[in-house]
Amino acid sequence: MAVSIEPARLLVVDDNKVNRMVLSRSLEQQGHFVETAENGREGLEKIRTQTFDLVLLDIEMPEMDGFQVLEACLNDFGLRQIPIIMTSAMEELDAVVKCVELGAEDYLTKPVNPILLRARVNASLEKKRLRDEQRKLFRTFATKEVAEELLRTGFSLGGKHVNATVMFADIRSFTTIAESQDPSDTIELLNGYFGLMFDAINNHGGTVNQMVGDGLMAVFGAPMFQEDHCERAVRAGLEMLEQLKVFNEQQSAQNRMRIHIGIGIASGEMIAGYTGTQSRATYTCIGDTVNLAARIENHTKTALRPLLIDMHTREGLSDAYQLESLGEVLFKGKQQPIHIFAVSK
Repeated sequence: MAVSIEPARLLVVDDNKVNRMVLSRSLEQQGHFVETAENGREGLEKIRTQTFDLVLLDIEMPEMDGFQVLEACLNDFGLRQIPIIMTSAMEELDAVVKCVELGAEDYLTKPVNPILLRARVNASLEKKRLRDEQRKLFRTFATKEVAEELLRTGFSLGGKHVNATVMFADIRSFTTIAESQDPSDTIELLNGYFGLMFDAINNHGGTVNQMVGDGLMAVFGAPMFQEDHCERAVRAGLEMLEQLKVFNEQQSAQNRMRIHIGIGIASGEMIAGYTGTQSRATYTCIGDTVNLAARIENHTKTALRPLLIDMHTREGLSDAYQLESLGEVLFKGKQQPIHIFAVSK
């Protein structure tokens, strides 16, 4: 049974005006919306600035040939998901092989047969639809960054050394809160709270990779490297505290319980990657820096400060923050004391 293909936005790139007109007319008769470009450079510019579901790309063109445009698209992570069908009057096997090796979706020889064109275009659009659904599914169960990393490199257990920043956040006295109200109210509270916290973390490029009860763990600088991961984490922490004020105002207006949180941040070397089994795994970070961030978060109860960081994070910050030195603290499992700072705006 033939697959029903919805109208799509297509780009035809060909230096021959007649070829452009013939292809455009045939594709428009199939119900698609068609844009054209008369050379490779113009085509690449349109691909970068507009949204297309599929590109039909001629090989022999002035300024930039089809091979160069194809390679540029495949080297750009934001463009490589667009299927590209190469078109050419060349029938040499070498040309077909090169297109496949570079990552083209398909290859058509000119003059293009309308029936074959419809079949190849429909097949390419259907494969793109399935890949888009896969990407959407990944993003449902993983952060955007982890999902894109999976799509780009594939899945494999193991990790790599990275220099990043880890954050732990936790609601204070959550057990008492949960015992004092109906479970449905607790779920509603957590959903509203996590929604605001996730937004604050995502706004600064962080990845929430673990949730346990009322606590969360986030990493900045992995899986995508960020030079300013320390600043990003601290800015996210401050925004979380600001969002919490808004959340608590809404809670008070509804005669509901206000909450308080503690945030601990540490920076340094760690192992980032997938842990578990081939059938069930999660992206996470492990190492002494991660353990330290968890210890620092717990220390917010003793220090009576909502946001604490270690010295390595402090060294990665500009002078735009108000920092209060709390001195050195010897945490459980550490042989040397750690200099801790409280952060406020």
